Amino acid sequence: MGFKAGIVGLPNVGKSTLFNSLSNAKAVSANFPFCTIEPNIGMVAVPDARLDKLKELVKPQNVVPAVVKIVDIAGLVKGASKGEGLGNKFLANIRECEAVIHVLRCFKDDNIVHVENSIDPIRDKEIIDTELQLKDLESLEKKLENTKKMSKGGNKDALKQIEVIQKFIDFLGQGKNLRLMEASEEEWEVINDVGVLTAKPVLYVCNVDQDSLINGNEYIERVRKDVSVEKAEVIVISALFEEQLAEFEDMEEKMIFLESYGLKEPGLSQVIRAAYQLLDLQTYFTAGVKEVRAWTIRKNTKAPQAAGVIHSDFERGFIRAEVIKYEDYIHHKTEAAVKEAGKMSVEGKEYVVQDGDIMHFRFNV
Repeated sequence: MGFKAGIVGLPNVGKSTLFNSLSNAKAVSANFPFCTIEPNIGMVAVPDARLDKLKELVKPQNVVPAVVKIVDIAGLVKGASKGEGLGNKFLANIRECEAVIHVLRCFKDDNIVHVENSIDPIRDKEIIDTELQLKDLESLEKKLENTKKMSKGGNKDALKQIEVIQKFIDFLGQGKNLRLMEASEEEWEVINDVGVLTAKPVLYVCNVDQDSLINGNEYIERVRKDVSVEKAEVIVISALFEEQLAEFEDMEEKMIFLESYGLKEPGLSQVIRAAYQLLDLQTYFTAGVKEVRAWTIRKNTKAPQAAGVIHSDFERGFIRAEVIKYEDYIHHKTEAAVKEAGKMSVEGKEYVVQDGDIMHFRFNV
């Protein structure tokens, strides 16, 4: 499934360095703006300790994790909404993503030029917020104009839509992102075709120097305070540290390096898990001697649609799903033991798949 999260930020905040660490697809990382002209796309495995546990018990021939597509989008600048700095192309790339990873520079380094010539993550955030808001305003005003033309012919639906579209425009006019706006599903449906940018969920990543990984700094605290109204998650990483960590191939050496900084896991693991949750995703598993695999679905997905992620025939000919809870599998250690304990349930078409379910589908086509 092609779920995408886009990495955005001003030039030289550490986006491409972060992307390089996240993915095997190596983006160009250079000390000047717009070094990433085309968006780089990487498929990134979602860290999940449950997959490792199932591997130990089942001993399969193959293990396949869940993945998220990460898009490295070239740095935005002031005026991007009007086409400055290849802005139109970059904004279109954001529109294709379902969630945004917003990287904020929270470190000083005289050797890395900042496009605004000073370090201020709140200002940087506001620059990008403003550009996205301006683009959304432009898109909604065009829709409003077209809808008004339709209403002149007596189209009652168009008359109702005018009021709704204006409501969104007024909210943006206050300098607020649309993800903060309270609106009904019916109202969101009115502007669904516009592809507004500021409605996308956002994860903020504070990119710090290595010392601040342990001790923190004033920039991080300012960011946390500023985004608290959004109830958004803030993750602190050092992209440079993560790049160095990625060079260790031996897991034991990697853990020693992490522990030397008082860390239990890479910051990238936190970023990917948070992005996965931000996209409103969850995981179910299939487990057999040939393969243990994590499958990605939206939360609240019913069994037939979850089966369809594996193959459309599974959904079309769905009969039932045999479900084992992850905790029961770990406790009893084998599928046979789970069945013997009466812990495997048989579910029909209305069953809502839960995160961590181990599924076996019965179908007939």
